[in-house]
Amino acid sequence: MTAQPNPSVGSSSTRSDITFSMTTGILPGISKEQSELKFLTPYYHGIFSCVEMSQLHSRECIWFLTRSSQLSNFQAYKLRVTHLYQLKQHSILVSVGQDDEGINPLVKVWNLDKRDSSSPLCTRIFPAIPGNKPTEVSCLTVHENLSFMAIGFTDGSVVLTKGDITRDRHSKTHTLHEGSCPITGLAFRQSGKTTHLFVATLEKVLCYTLSVKEYPCTELDVHGCALRCTSLTDPSQDSQFIVAGDECVYLYQPDERGPCFAFEGQKLLAHWHRGYLVLLSRDKKSPNKSQFGSRETLTSEKQILNIYDLDNKFIAYSGTFEDIIDVVAEWGSLHILTRDNGLLVLQEKDTQTKLEMLFKKNLFVMAINLAKSQHLDTDGLSEIFRQYGDHLYVKGDHDGAIQQYIRTIGKLEPSYVIRKFLDAQRIHNLTAYLQALHRQSLANADHTTLLLNCYTKLKDSTKLEEFIKTSESEVHFDVEIAIKVLRQAGYYQHAVFLAERHDQHEWYLKIQLEDIKNYQEALCYIGRLPFDQAESNMKRYGKTLMHHAPEETTDLLKGLCTNYQPNGEVGTVSLETQRKKANAEEFIHIFANHPRELRAFLEHMIQVEAESPQGVYDTLLELRLQDWAHEEDIKKKKALQGEALSLLKSGCYSTVFDKALILCQMHNFKEGVLYLYEQGQLYQQIMHYHMQNEDYGKVVEACQRYGDKETCLWEQALGYFARKEEDCKEYISAVLQHIDRYSLMPPLLVVQTLAHNSTATLSVIKDYLINKLHQESEQIEEDERKIRTYREETAQLRQEIQELRSSAKIFQKTKCSMCNSPLELPSVHFLCSHSFHQHCFESYAESESECPTCAPDNRKVLDMLRAQDQKRDQHELFQRQLKCSKDGFSVVADYFGRGVFNKLTLITDPPTGKSTTSSLEADLNRDLLIHTKRTS
Repeated sequence: MTAQPNPSVGSSSTRSDITFSMTTGILPGISKEQSELKFLTPYYHGIFSCVEMSQLHSRECIWFLTRSSQLSNFQAYKLRVTHLYQLKQHSILVSVGQDDEGINPLVKVWNLDKRDSSSPLCTRIFPAIPGNKPTEVSCLTVHENLSFMAIGFTDGSVVLTKGDITRDRHSKTHTLHEGSCPITGLAFRQSGKTTHLFVATLEKVLCYTLSVKEYPCTELDVHGCALRCTSLTDPSQDSQFIVAGDECVYLYQPDERGPCFAFEGQKLLAHWHRGYLVLLSRDKKSPNKSQFGSRETLTSEKQILNIYDLDNKFIAYSGTFEDIIDVVAEWGSLHILTRDNGLLVLQEKDTQTKLEMLFKKNLFVMAINLAKSQHLDTDGLSEIFRQYGDHLYVKGDHDGAIQQYIRTIGKLEPSYVIRKFLDAQRIHNLTAYLQALHRQSLANADHTTLLLNCYTKLKDSTKLEEFIKTSESEVHFDVEIAIKVLRQAGYYQHAVFLAERHDQHEWYLKIQLEDIKNYQEALCYIGRLPFDQAESNMKRYGKTLMHHAPEETTDLLKGLCTNYQPNGEVGTVSLETQRKKANAEEFIHIFANHPRELRAFLEHMIQVEAESPQGVYDTLLELRLQDWAHEEDIKKKKALQGEALSLLKSGCYSTVFDKALILCQMHNFKEGVLYLYEQGQLYQQIMHYHMQNEDYGKVVEACQRYGDKETCLWEQALGYFARKEEDCKEYISAVLQHIDRYSLMPPLLVVQTLAHNSTATLSVIKDYLINKLHQESEQIEEDERKIRTYREETAQLRQEIQELRSSAKIFQKTKCSMCNSPLELPSVHFLCSHSFHQHCFESYAESESECPTCAPDNRKVLDMLRAQDQKRDQHELFQRQLKCSKDGFSVVADYFGRGVFNKLTLITDPPTGKSTTSSLEADLNRDLLIHTKRTS
């Protein structure tokens, strides 16, 4: 909260309008008229307000004032205190005063953190006078690191103390400067490791570099200032040295003079506080005083206290007072000490209050500068820009208003601004705002649409081209929306340019084909696209392009479906891209109503790509069959027939030919139908085809050609001719002759089949029946002969078995069956009449109970018997053989003869513990079985 002025000083704090000029000494070419700024000061009155705090007394004491306005003091000198310096970063106070009469100033260093009874601890006392020359101290300054202290005197000398200023033993004092003109101001400046000391006199300004051993001096100016009219800015202002002359205020760097400000009036005091320059000047109406060292008057005089904001160029406060002694900054406020022992406090108002005061006066430029200097956040600045824009808009300054609204982009909703400038007379302002919105990449699709509409309404082709032809890295708008708007407005060339530049292939082709009707350019553009995009666009626009540019479109499709390479980019196409090929079958529909181009395309495909999709061959076959069916010239028709057949025989219809067969049937292409039937092994279909056409000779020829592959063809042919009422005796005889030769049908079935034909007499089958009866008689005689033979062999085998069972076996072999040498004892004899030397038997026999000579044959018989036993349960195999055999009875007889229908038990080794008779009987049974199988 800001305190209000005390009524006792209210009359002295009123202010009038003030006009001042601000000039700079480092910007040449700016006239005084150009740099003059005028401010209406009644507005600024009250940015700081005054509060009387207390009354102060006792010149020999040092007084302390707490934040709660509590006063305390201690006696520092016996006579008076003349100078005080409080360090900001340390609890160290340096004072200059007098304990004795005469000119003998003493310097005392106080440690405020330590106490000596009721007073702070004085750590050091030493005389301030350099040498033995009596002179008064005019000014005092101490470095914040406590390593330097400088004291200025009225005789023009400056004494520098280097080292620890709080101790005598660690510091050295010597005269840094001597002159004839009194010292009026001192200030230390630290920049990195470099320390400078600014020295001001009544006539000049100097700067000493203390970091160098010789302490070099630089003369900065030949204009000085009065006592207490110097100060040092804070680091945010680069720690410049302020010198307030009667005509101007100068700012200095260590090596040069900086800017100056023309503030007229006799300066009594200069101070810097938190970015503000505080100047105390004598009122022009008061009598002029020129004594140095003290500007005290016997009677009170009027003084003007001005506080300037140099960055924002305005007067923050101006007030008239009587006899101000000093201005001190502490706790963020300025404290004014007056001669009548009054203490007044100037408190700075908060930033928001300042801004509100500026808003009320519509001083938005100053408000903006103030907000920036106070580091207000972007939201706060945007709100100021918005209010400033609203103010200018109401005044009718639409150009200025739009510039302020542009500065709110990113914070203020764009619709707030757009609604204000939708009037056609303000379209150029709206255009500027939308352009800025796009530059900051904050525009949406609606903003892009509106901006492009503004360009088209203004017919500003230059701006439009500049907008769409920005580099790709600087595009701040939705390209697709821009293309749509340009297309709707009729700016086709601009839309095409934008689409091509930003690879909007679909939009480029849509505009070229639907609006500009430039089909050739569209084809060339597709030919430059990568494979995937070229393929998709040809599927989308292929019909349109084929209708207007059939030859060029066909050529492009040929390349796309074989070995596509983008035009102009051959060198950059990867091998993977080169291997890509489109499916030609997917583009056939594009050639609707263009059979000539379709034929050329398909023939190119089968020539270049032998493994083209089946649909390619089917479509080409359909085209050739259509040409063949509509051709009336015999020679040409025969040539077209050959082309169609060559396509069928090209190998593409070796496995899948359903569609080709349908096409051949639809166009009644007989040769093609028969060829496809034969390729598909559809021999019955070939037979039926000839039967439908009643081509009897072809029926018999088909039976002769394919009858060995499907014997049922002869049966079907016989049934076909039997159903015919025409005289087909010749064809029936030919069929019967083949049936008789290969016994394809039982005679009874033949007779039953021909019984349905009224024209087939007995004479037709007479020869067939006679021949058949003769064959049956021969077969019966052969069967009877075999029966007799089998009976005789069976009787002989039984007799041998009986002999083996009932009588002894006489072995009469004289030679070994293995080595064919005469037998010698010991020897081994088998019932099979084979005899061996014992050593030959032991060398070659695999078993002691089995003849080595008969063992291989016996093993084969046993394997056959085991195989028959394993096949006993394979009913599906039996059924399949029975179904496919010409004579099913022979299959049954064969399986019956193998013993499939009997349970067969194989006896291989005699059981342990059986008698010799049982073992012999088992051996005889086994031999009988083996012998029986061998002889059969």
